[in-house]
Amino acid sequence: MSEAFYTDKARVRASFEKAAASYDSAAVLQREVSDRMAERLEYIKHQPAVILDAGAGTGYGAAQLRGQYPQARVLELDLAHAMLMASRQRQREGDGLLKKLFKPSLPWQVVADVERLPLADDSVDMIWSNLTIQWINEPDRMFAELRRVLKPDGLLMFSTLGPDTLFELRGAFASVDAATHVNQFIDMHDIGDALMRAGFAEPVMDMEKIVLTYDDARGVMRDLKAIGAHNATAGRGRGLMGKQAWRKVEAAYERYRHDGKLPASYEVVYGHAWKGSGKKVAKMSDDGRQVIEFVKKAPRAD
Repeated sequence: MSEAFYTDKARVRASFEKAAASYDSAAVLQREVSDRMAERLEYIKHQPAVILDAGAGTGYGAAQLRGQYPQARVLELDLAHAMLMASRQRQREGDGLLKKLFKPSLPWQVVADVERLPLADDSVDMIWSNLTIQWINEPDRMFAELRRVLKPDGLLMFSTLGPDTLFELRGAFASVDAATHVNQFIDMHDIGDALMRAGFAEPVMDMEKIVLTYDDARGVMRDLKAIGAHNATAGRGRGLMGKQAWRKVEAAYERYRHDGKLPASYEVVYGHAWKGSGKKVAKMSDDGRQVIEFVKKAPRAD
């Protein structure tokens, strides 16, 4: 993988460890995408007993999964220990009569990298991963790991970010220098190809654009910092940006202003697939190649 795409895992971990306390205050996109993933689950017939939340963060998605599958055990996995502790605290502070009557059970949690899962083969029925895959370096290795731990006929459901994400911010920084200031993201079709190489069956991919709006460029940067989404590419600039250079970035960003607001666009990619064994059989073309279904989503009204 080129230097522009390669992420410094130590920096990623450190950023999310530091951001755990502020994450929920700025994770608007992460919650919205999680909600939309949960909607998609309603149309998939699957009753998992054990679910892996790969990249659980502060536990928003895990809570949704527990509500949707009350009989299932949800294992929260994250690269950052502080994120998992924030999730545990969220559960301890949950409201309601049951909390007063019974001591809430602690969640299953493990600190690990999704590219190197410390789990047994065929050990989970479903893997859910919301906006985590964009931080990995080797898609083939990661999908092979995910498929390894899935039981036969297990479901993988994920979201990630596509290459048009934050194109406004990337363009504004490009007006100053040639360094990498914004993380680079893998194209949806390349992700689909990696799924296929890993042996997943019936892969389905779709994409939509979600735009957040801000009063100024500093607001965009504050939210990215609050959720730990720092630039972690190997080709990033190592020094601090001076005031003059930052003013140029702000001026360049202004050309995107619309209706009084600055947009921050996210290309959100969704995918799901099954472990290619048992009753789930890969769709094949006439020449013997596996078929990946790319669904064109209609724009949402909201």
